[in-house]
Amino acid sequence: MHCGKFLPQPCSRREFLSRSAGGVGAIALESLWAAEGWAKNQLSGLGQFHHAPRAKNIIFLYMDGGVSQVDSFDPKPRLTQEHGKPFPARIEPTQFDSIGTTMACPWKFSQHGESGIWVSELFPHVATCADKLAVVRNMVSQFSEHNSANYFLHTGFGQAGLPSMGAWISYGLGSASANLPAFIVINGGLIPSGGMDNFSAGFLPALHQGTIFKPQEIPIANLKPPAPISDEQRALLRDLDILVAERFHHDDAVESTISNYELAFRMQTTVPELADLSDESAHTHRLYGLDADFEPTQIFGRECLLARRMIERGVRFIELTCPQTPGNDRWDAHSDLKKNHSENALATDQPIAGLLKDLDQRGLLEETLVVWSGEFGRTPFAQGSNGRDHNPFGFTIWLAGAGIAAGTVYGETDEFGYRAVGSETTIHDLHATMLHLLGVDHTRLTFRFGGRDMRLTDVHGKIVEPILA
Repeated sequence: MHCGKFLPQPCSRREFLSRSAGGVGAIALESLWAAEGWAKNQLSGLGQFHHAPRAKNIIFLYMDGGVSQVDSFDPKPRLTQEHGKPFPARIEPTQFDSIGTTMACPWKFSQHGESGIWVSELFPHVATCADKLAVVRNMVSQFSEHNSANYFLHTGFGQAGLPSMGAWISYGLGSASANLPAFIVINGGLIPSGGMDNFSAGFLPALHQGTIFKPQEIPIANLKPPAPISDEQRALLRDLDILVAERFHHDDAVESTISNYELAFRMQTTVPELADLSDESAHTHRLYGLDADFEPTQIFGRECLLARRMIERGVRFIELTCPQTPGNDRWDAHSDLKKNHSENALATDQPIAGLLKDLDQRGLLEETLVVWSGEFGRTPFAQGSNGRDHNPFGFTIWLAGAGIAAGTVYGETDEFGYRAVGSETTIHDLHATMLHLLGVDHTRLTFRFGGRDMRLTDVHGKIVEPILA
């Protein structure tokens, strides 16, 4: 029997480089592989597909706070008929228990495109892209409170500490770019309720957590070192690191830290060029709303344009958060629904339509999955006199791009837009479908933690086949 002390130990990446003959040859070979996107996948993730992918990357348009489905993509004439009357159906417990009367949609709906998809006046620009969308009207969540619902949307669990969907994708596929992270969050000014845990790597290696960018000329802090570092100093640091690697076995945390610092160094030259939008045409700036009078539109337009530039450079998963609009709390319209949704739509509508059209004309939409979603919807009856409370029982999202059946509507809610009827689409189903389009079987993307094989979809999830092309 062996005690295990003298069995061969795993060789870390740095140990391999330091012990290889000459070392320089191995470094050169690694650089060649990284240029083709192969070695980076192996170093940053599993780097393998379970089946042929339809999508190369995902842009997740996070509508923080919860957009009202009955005021956006799920028209309900019954609300107009019953407006101002007591709500005639059974009411589930609400977040704030301030039940008002039935509330009609303040905006008109009309059909758009050859598909005839219904879109309200809130989104005149996105309405012009109706034939690109697959609208899912039967989404449900397990939580009606922001923190838990946000964690659930991002991680598949209703509590903090689990890996975000972007982290899972980074872990599964790695990065297609040697110089940018696989998972980037572009923060327009509103970090979701629940904080940075929404973008966490959880129990996955730390290199898979979301990297926060801002839609500014200098999008990340400390992009430039406070003082120049000479080649001799870098060589000394490298030699010291190799000595430590020879003496102590590196664990995943150390390897992740090393990888993050190496990536940060490469980003110092890559990110300034990425964030410099001066090489984009005036037409592109107008398309995304960078010249809009409303400043939040400019902010979100820059987010969307940065997202397009990121996928051109190989970033796997990009999440966009909403900008702050004056006097509003996200899409969370507990009062004054008209002002809240009008201004949030004004901030996001033109940039999103610009993104879809720009991706399409560049041939990128056929390989990019775009997902538009909040953490839940809103009630068809008023909270107080003119707001709407949280509603996880039936809400709307849409998807567009790679592998999506464009111009389709799937699922339905009842005549009030309150509850999903017939089939339901869950958050786990959404995650399973996103992974499927990336070439990943959600049941096989696992990580051993706490004595079990964990996955983004837990023990749930099915692919939403009706919305796939």
